[in-house]
Amino acid sequence: MELVFNFNSSWYIVFFGFISSWVVMMLLRHKNFGKKELVEQVFVGVGGLTTCVLMELFAISTGLWGYPTGNWPVILWPTYFAGTLFGYQLFRSIEIVLHRPIFKSNVR
Repeated sequence: MELVFNFNSSWYIVFFGFISSWVVMMLLRHKNFGKKELVEQVFVGVGGLTTCVLMELFAISTGLWGYPTGNWPVILWPTYFAGTLFGYQLFRSIEIVLHRPIFKSNVR
């Protein structure tokens, strides 16, 4: 199977949409983030990428869907990685909202 680097421009919109959403959510959620957070995001991104690539390979090999010969868009992989990073930030943001007290007492 050949790799194709000439794909529809819509893939770029999806990829940069995920990347920009990830950056915006990361900046809104953190005033400063450390090395530990960055390493955690890389591990989550690689895990999501691996899962999605395995899903693609399984689906293609079992005939669930397919691509014309020599037309496997490589942009899928960085888009999967970016989508996983966005999902990580989304879930972390939801986690913060759910664990924040609704009413904060000013009494000390």
